[in-house]
Amino acid sequence: MAWKTYQGEELTQALELSVEEVIKKLHAEGRRIKLCIGTDSQVKGLNIDMVTVIVFRIIGNGGFMYVQKSRIKQKMSMRERMLNEVGASITVADELRQVASKHNVEIEIHADINQDPKFPSQQAWNDAKGYTKGMGFTFISKPDAYASSVCADRLCH
Repeated sequence: MAWKTYQGEELTQALELSVEEVIKKLHAEGRRIKLCIGTDSQVKGLNIDMVTVIVFRIIGNGGFMYVQKSRIKQKMSMRERMLNEVGASITVADELRQVASKHNVEIEIHADINQDPKFPSQQAWNDAKGYTKGMGFTFISKPDAYASSVCADRLCH
């Protein structure tokens, strides 16, 4: 499961080193950034395709992202799939925690989960929020979770 740029170029070094290089470059340019990590999944037959993104949000000036795609051959309930998405994002965030902290960069977990009970994903909202906050990250859900519900979603379909 290689990490790639949005343009499809595979990262040539470990994710943590690549992210640190980007942070240093952007900080040297006087830019403030935030890392927004989100995952979306799509059931396709007997498979679940997952896309995790790391959005480098440049405060006041757009951003760009790194992408990782994977496939799971397992049947899951909606709740289980939503928590699996959040877990994938938290795993990446945990890997980047030290470098983000070192450079004073906030990490947000963007969950493709709606708080409104009329949506099926809502059944996982409380657990996803607790899991994320328990791991020490900021939890963002729909409609504000653009890393998962816009960026990852577009790449997952």
